[in-house]
Amino acid sequence: MAAPERTTEAAKQAYVDDIVRRRGYVLPYHKAMTEADLPVLKAADDLVTAAYLAQRALDHRTKELLFILSLTVLKAEPDHIAGHIRTALRIGVSPQEVLEAIEIALPEAGVVAFQHGFNVWCEVVGVTGIEPSPGVLPES
Repeated sequence: MAAPERTTEAAKQAYVDDIVRRRGYVLPYHKAMTEADLPVLKAADDLVTAAYLAQRALDHRTKELLFILSLTVLKAEPDHIAGHIRTALRIGVSPQEVLEAIEIALPEAGVVAFQHGFNVWCEVVGVTGIEPSPGVLPES
């Protein structure tokens, strides 16, 4: 059995840069897998390309909203959700449209899942909330 082919550092860097160009973001696991096992990352990336990046019946906006919703329901890492929110905003999806996609998590996945995605959305779009008026909260 032949030894696995060694991948050069330049090839690894080129692959990470290509992920950013194609997706608009790179996740920590992309960076680590590029270093640890590039052939497996490439195989997984081929699936993502076919289902998500390739132009098919669903447009890019719809796919981003679906990704944001599914990542919210799965309570994915905040940086993963944030990357898709930023991509959606960059391609013209409004903050309100992203919020409405996240809100779909409420009836099916519950408040905890919704809050997970909502907190990421707040951070990305800069929503801080409205504080209660002074004196409204009971004194402790």
